[in-house]
Amino acid sequence: MLSIRDLRYEYPNGTVALDGVSLELPPGMFGLLGPNGAGKSTLMRCIATLQVPQSGQLSFDGLDVLANPAGLRSQLGYLPQDFGVYPRVSAWDLLSHLAVLKGYASRGERRDVVEHLLRQVNLWDVRGKAVAGFSGGMRQRFGIAQALLGNPRLVIVDEPTAGLDPEERQRFLNLLSEIGEQVVVILSTHIVEDVAELCPQMAILAGGRIVATGGPGQLVESLRGKVWRTMAAKGDVDALRARHQVIATRLQAGRTVLHVLADESPGEGFAQASPGLEDVYFATLSGLRRTA
Repeated sequence: MLSIRDLRYEYPNGTVALDGVSLELPPGMFGLLGPNGAGKSTLMRCIATLQVPQSGQLSFDGLDVLANPAGLRSQLGYLPQDFGVYPRVSAWDLLSHLAVLKGYASRGERRDVVEHLLRQVNLWDVRGKAVAGFSGGMRQRFGIAQALLGNPRLVIVDEPTAGLDPEERQRFLNLLSEIGEQVVVILSTHIVEDVAELCPQMAILAGGRIVATGGPGQLVESLRGKVWRTMAAKGDVDALRARHQVIATRLQAGRTVLHVLADESPGEGFAQASPGLEDVYFATLSGLRRTA
């Protein structure tokens, strides 16, 4: 169990990235959803002991992370949003080098674990190629391989599917799902579908605060009967925004589809829509903007 209590982080320029964040994360996949600039990466870096919060508590299975960061690092696998690689170094050589840094001193043991991980992430056939020349999806899968060195009990992945094509994204999500069966995996993303497909528990972070928590199904059910759909010409959208709480819009066949949040029918032309996690996400952010 990862326990986060009242975590606060303020950058030197006065920007408050985390403002009293509290979460309880059990084993399994946990989705952290939020827009760019919400504080997700700052929270991930604090959990990974790369940044030290000004106040709050972090504990993992009874370990005080802030007092003993080395104790967590020995149990941690981390895939940051951006990670660099050495040019012209093959996947095999780079992962073997990282295994040495992770404590695999025995050449035989190191060889076995590197082979196992490259096969697990489906990179065995390209083990001799330079990681710098890999596609985005292949590099992300290599990133997961290095994150799994040392059999970590806590794995953090920050925006892992951004920029991946649909096939690579699905392959990567399947890999994360397998990993999440045994350890705590935190999936930090702004892509709603990633959380909806993988995570039994989630939280929405916005403006440095946790604004919603629960299971995706539970959060979706809370909007049942409150989401309404209509189609409008482009010129009518602003007038509809002025009269209703529009939570999402998208173009379809030259017209705009609007989702509106209301306890009862907004009027003629509206039909009740079956809500999804995307509606939960947009409704939450819309509510915050209206109260700001």
